[in-house]
Amino acid sequence: MIGSCKKRILNFCQIEDHKGVTIGKKIESLLLEWNVDGIFTLTVDNASSNATAIEYLKRKTMDWKRTVLEHEYIHMRCCAHILNLIVVEGLKDTSESILRVRDVVRYVRSSPQRMETFNKCVEKEKIESKQTVCLDVCTRWNSTYLMLEVAIKFEKAFQRMGEEDSTFIKFFGIKEGEEDFSLELEGLGGRHRISVPTPRQPTVPNKLDWKKCGLFVKFLKLFYDATKKFSASLFVTSNMFFHELYEVQVKIDDLIANRDPYMSSMAIEMKRKFEREAEGEKMEKKVKDVLNRLYDSYAKEGEVRQNVSSASPMLRVENEDCDSCLNLAMEFDTYLVEEYSSVCSSEVDKYLGDLCERRDNPDFDILVWWKNNSNKYPILSKIARDVLAVPVSTVAFESAFSTGGRVLDPLRSSLSPSMVETLVCTQNWLLSTVPISLRQAMDKVEDFERELLQTDDASS
Repeated sequence: MIGSCKKRILNFCQIEDHKGVTIGKKIESLLLEWNVDGIFTLTVDNASSNATAIEYLKRKTMDWKRTVLEHEYIHMRCCAHILNLIVVEGLKDTSESILRVRDVVRYVRSSPQRMETFNKCVEKEKIESKQTVCLDVCTRWNSTYLMLEVAIKFEKAFQRMGEEDSTFIKFFGIKEGEEDFSLELEGLGGRHRISVPTPRQPTVPNKLDWKKCGLFVKFLKLFYDATKKFSASLFVTSNMFFHELYEVQVKIDDLIANRDPYMSSMAIEMKRKFEREAEGEKMEKKVKDVLNRLYDSYAKEGEVRQNVSSASPMLRVENEDCDSCLNLAMEFDTYLVEEYSSVCSSEVDKYLGDLCERRDNPDFDILVWWKNNSNKYPILSKIARDVLAVPVSTVAFESAFSTGGRVLDPLRSSLSPSMVETLVCTQNWLLSTVPISLRQAMDKVEDFERELLQTDDASS
């Protein structure tokens, strides 16, 4: 029966090496330890070692009880990883600009005194924003997006620091009164004047850098929102994959037609990577064929279970007073099961022929829909139960591994692997229904920093 979506960390263990066979053997042993007798899919990224691990598991688990279509679709590619590849493609031409913005943000965040000076510049520029600049983790583009999203709002404050703050000027080697020189470039939409930094200020973002970062924030928002949906752990995600990727593709096409040359060029690079990864036209042709094959497989499994059940000895009770209506109802139920198993394709055709639910309904719940229609589609509902449970991302956006800071603590880093596994799994099991919002966590940190600065001001 289809119910709520549940996600648990069963193991968080140490592996001897990153070889594919080693990973496959470890997963196999853990599945046996948990008495898991069937695998539908395994969601991993496109690393070669993961592909080797999948091939090993396919061989070793092919004869397990609940093998579906001989593990033809056991390898589920991580959609968040695919989006990451597309984003990295668009980062190529803007990486230097991002580095410069990161430099000035790191400078401001490096001490309370510098943050106080920056806040004074914000007040002078009359920037009305309650957010505080935050430094990103350079290997995580989602944190880079959050950094740029806030930093571009304070562009004028950073510029004022470069003009008035002597410490800032000395740190970045800026000569007072020195300005960027400009060039005119011919491109789409006419001539464009851009500023070019002098060699003496290579790490300070100029107007062109801020412009690029502003455009890149618009790009990243598409993928950031899609990744959040793909990486959710409190609701199903496999049913939204196609629609989210299609929405991203439509918006990329719109940006390609943009008159701004930088926006258009970034969109073109992402489009090339997107088309290589998505292969939507090829996949579309396989959907109905795979659905029919899945239906035949599940229908056959249902027939086997029914035959086993009917072959088991049953106690026959001869009682003239037994309810004949109940017997008739049971016979009719048996008839319905036989009818459904004899016309396997009719249920699929009926489902595909029914009207689609409106996607603009904010209260629509795919699990509730299948639960309510399980009698109408008895076999398809079993397929939906397994397919909807497939995660399209390897790591939850709500950060199930948020204990990382404590695991890396100097005192806790000496813990044994089994103890670390115990802590991580226990936390996940106890807090599995509590979502963790990255934005809310950052807001709490910002509030704490404001209180700390106010305390320092009061004491001084």
